[in-house]
Amino acid sequence: MSGQKIVVLGTGGTIAGTSAQAGDNIGYTAGQVGVAQLLDAVPGLQTIAGDLLIEQVAQIDSKDMDAEIWRALAQRCAHYLNAPEVRGIVITHGTDTLEETAWFLHEVLDAGKKPVVLTCSMRPSTALTPDGPQNLLDAMAVAAAPGARGVLAVAAGEVHGARHVQKVHPYRVHAFASADVGPLGFVEEGQVRLIQNWPLALDGEARIAIENIANMNVWPRVEIVMSHAGATGFMVDALVRDGVQGLVVACTGNGTIHHHLEAALLRAQAAGVAVVRATRCPEGQVLPKPGDPLPDSQGLSPVKARIALMLDLLR
Repeated sequence: MSGQKIVVLGTGGTIAGTSAQAGDNIGYTAGQVGVAQLLDAVPGLQTIAGDLLIEQVAQIDSKDMDAEIWRALAQRCAHYLNAPEVRGIVITHGTDTLEETAWFLHEVLDAGKKPVVLTCSMRPSTALTPDGPQNLLDAMAVAAAPGARGVLAVAAGEVHGARHVQKVHPYRVHAFASADVGPLGFVEEGQVRLIQNWPLALDGEARIAIENIANMNVWPRVEIVMSHAGATGFMVDALVRDGVQGLVVACTGNGTIHHHLEAALLRAQAAGVAVVRATRCPEGQVLPKPGDPLPDSQGLSPVKARIALMLDLLR
């Protein structure tokens, strides 16, 4: 690493959680242990990672993640990505919204030359067999890997890209997957084995996005609605009356929408609200047809399509 440093930014999450009983893996409180204390508890970390720069950006349960924390996190990442002494960034994060934070950072950061690695755990730091320490070691290995770049997620020995990674299980340690694309690679005994290329960067477009979010006073309001049996348009009509600026609809199948809900979404679009379709299926993506009245999310899941639409409105 030629003397370069790895930056560790803490945001809380289960990885920093504690429970009253060591065997309790669900009745814990997230975001209790500071990131510096968390790193001190990982055997051999200093030997592997070398000199670390440590900063606590937030201390929350990631279910409570919001745009203001995203803004602060993105600005700190942008600062360190521009620092020549920094090799890469590791972010400790909760599992619930990790995929959303990863996609947000992918969209706003110029990470074409250095990696931004999010890691997490499914068990609190007080568990009998916590998964956080190994995930941290693996994240450090990815951050230090030659050629590593882009916004990545590392958990359970796998490396995932920000675009496709999703939390797919509420309990098991191996809780993340990248649908039909699969992981970018694996971390095995401290070594990274790639099976796909590192993600591509956004370059100039990312810098424009950073400037926009730094100066933003009020974030664009984008909500998600779901199509299902018996769906109505009442919620959409209410959101439009309340001033919503964008709507993402989690559609059935290949972008299909209950006719009552679709009528309300078309009314919203006619009133100037941006509307995007995403499929609620865990794999695949909407295949658009000529003449579709509502645009699709180009393969993004509903929660990531919401972030993309927020940033589009911001631009």
